[in-house]
Amino acid sequence: MSEVIVRAFHFVFIMAMFSTLFAQHMLVSKEMTKAQFRKVSIIDRVYGVSAMLMLVVGFLLWFSVGNTSEYYSANWVFHIKLTLFGIVAILSIIPTVFFIKNKNQEGPMIEVPGYLIGIIRAELFLLLCIPFVATAMAKGFGLG
Repeated sequence: MSEVIVRAFHFVFIMAMFSTLFAQHMLVSKEMTKAQFRKVSIIDRVYGVSAMLMLVVGFLLWFSVGNTSEYYSANWVFHIKLTLFGIVAILSIIPTVFFIKNKNQEGPMIEVPGYLIGIIRAELFLLLCIPFVATAMAKGFGLG
């Protein structure tokens, strides 16, 4: 029963990550008002918290509940999944730093560099690839 609960939370946090990242993508523009910027900054924090919780629950699945840790550790497809998540995590640092640095910026409008929108799109794409890799892993790819 605990495995079912942990897996359910894993999926909930994955959905929270994707939905908050999608919301960021929809709300970020080249120029934003302070109110829009504040809203996106809050969404970015929720994204970060959901990513951390998803990672913690993922480690529970890896080392505590469900299949043995050897099952996951020996699977090269699992390592692709971890690498994709790691790249998403590293990329997400850039927008977060931008939101933190510019939260007290003067003036009515805040200019957002174009590369930031590109990074959010890259995160979305990579995050969208992870379920496909996870499905392949669940079907036995990467073993043996």
